[in-house]
This record gives sequence, structure tokens and C-alpha cells, in this order.
Amino acid sequence: MAPGPYGAGRSIDLMARTPLTPWERERGERFGALLREARGERSMVEVAAVAGVSAETLRKIETGRAPTPSFFTIAALAFALDLSLDELAAACVLPEDGEALSA
Repeated sequence: MAPGPYGAGRSIDLMARTPLTPWERERGERFGALLREARGERSMVEVAAVAGVSAETLRKIETGRAPTPSFFTIAALAFALDLSLDELAAACVLPEDGEALSA
């Protein structure tokens, strides 16, 4: 039998991602809606290119399928859409108590 991709007798442990809470999913949906609104008539491809991310990544963020993008992705999208990070952070606040959601 041939050795696996990590050599004979070696394996790699994969970390399981903790499921998102309902608030984290909601935050991702609100964040995506804000990006879609800010994008306006600009194409997803155009905004993604300016931000230096793939159109597929932007699509996933806008639809809430990638609800926890990295800080650098958020910052790049803020730049591409002429949004402040404060505006984006405000989209991640719980409406009932004003506390920011955890990342």
C-alpha cells in the first residue's frame, strides 16, 4: 500500500469548526445586506477586484454563506465601497442591547 499524502504513518488532525450561533448568522446576513446596498449598481466582479478578493468570496459574504470574514477582507471591502469601518461595525451590533456581537 502506498503512503498517504503526508508520508508513511503520518496523518493530519483537522479541527472542526464550532457551529455559528443564531446571532452570528444574523450578523453575517446584516453585514451582507449592508455590502449589497453599498455596492449599488456596481458589479460584484468590479467591487471584488478593487478589494482584492474573488467575486465568489464577495458573493458568499453578501449572501451570508461566509458570515465571519477576516478583518483584512472587511477592511478591503470597506475601502472598495467607500465605507468606514465604524459603519461596518455598527451593522454588527445587537439591536436589543447595543452590545457588539463576538467574532
